[in-house]
Amino acid sequence: MTAAVALLDANVLYPAPLRDLLLQLSFVGLFQARWTALINDEWKRNLLAKRPDLADRIDRTQAVMARAIPDALVTGFESLIPDLSLPDPDDRHVLAAAITTEADVIVTFNLKDFPATALAAYGIEALHPDAFLQSFIAESPRPVLTSVADCLSRLTQPPVAKAEYLQLLRRLGLESTAAFLDTHLDYSLP
Repeated sequence: MTAAVALLDANVLYPAPLRDLLLQLSFVGLFQARWTALINDEWKRNLLAKRPDLADRIDRTQAVMARAIPDALVTGFESLIPDLSLPDPDDRHVLAAAITTEADVIVTFNLKDFPATALAAYGIEALHPDAFLQSFIAESPRPVLTSVADCLSRLTQPPVAKAEYLQLLRRLGLESTAAFLDTHLDYSLP
């Protein structure tokens, strides 16, 4: 069975804990992550606006993303943009990339910008990242738990305790995911 293809919107790549978790889940094969140079530019630009001190780290992060998921970058979608209609015209590039890469889902916090009526003709749905993560928790809880443990193990500068990590996820609106992890993630973790 082929793993679903998910186009990751800039707003789910922006927060480091969510970006790391999504990439880890893709790396272990639960889904095929996709994004574009425009999406990369958007999350990086927004992060640099708040944290200009992270400029060097952001470039390294993008390089790590490219090495970890080498087939993630979607190209050749630009010609579709003018013919697409979405509530926010600035999001048409996301849908165009999803169509080009034959994505099953667009993972985004901005569901209102990707109404089902606009996506149905392409066989694509938009999912909030919490709902997207819940689909893996329902089908493959063990790889999700292992992936979260791997993400936590990389947070060493400074170390992040499990409770703090779960609070980060809750602040991002990942309530259901955090609730599952709170009851199932090994308490022997930091």
